[in-house]
Amino acid sequence: MKKAPAKTAAAKSKTFAAAKAEQAIDPARLIDARIDELDDWRGEMLARVRTLIHEANPEIVEEWKWRGVPVWSHAGIICTGETYKNVVKLTFAKGASLPDPTRLFNSSLDGNARRAIDLHEGDKIDVKAFKTLIRAAGALNIASSKQKKRA
Repeated sequence: MKKAPAKTAAAKSKTFAAAKAEQAIDPARLIDARIDELDDWRGEMLARVRTLIHEANPEIVEEWKWRGVPVWSHAGIICTGETYKNVVKLTFAKGASLPDPTRLFNSSLDGNARRAIDLHEGDKIDVKAFKTLIRAAGALNIASSKQKKRA
């Protein structure tokens, strides 16, 4: 198996420069562009969950991380919005610690921290349960940050 050639200093510099330039652009505009770029059910689904996230918690901040992943945060990451060929995946950073009585989480169920919701074409979202989950994730982040400050 052949190893990929090591990046030159110039290539690393270009990668860093591209990352810095991307960070300078408003994350909301980058998320808008991603939604437009998808131009199918995935874009519609990502736009829908984005709206629900902001309705659930108007203090949510949008971020753009890891070279192309929409992230919603409030006192820490609430969830990411990854798009794949057949799924829109919402990964909750502290999902394993969140109550989920309606069983919205349907993916990444074995981990100690994260949980995810995989949304497929045609899936309906339980709006009330989803907003409750978003609010609980924000509350957990706030509680966690207060505990860290005390320590």
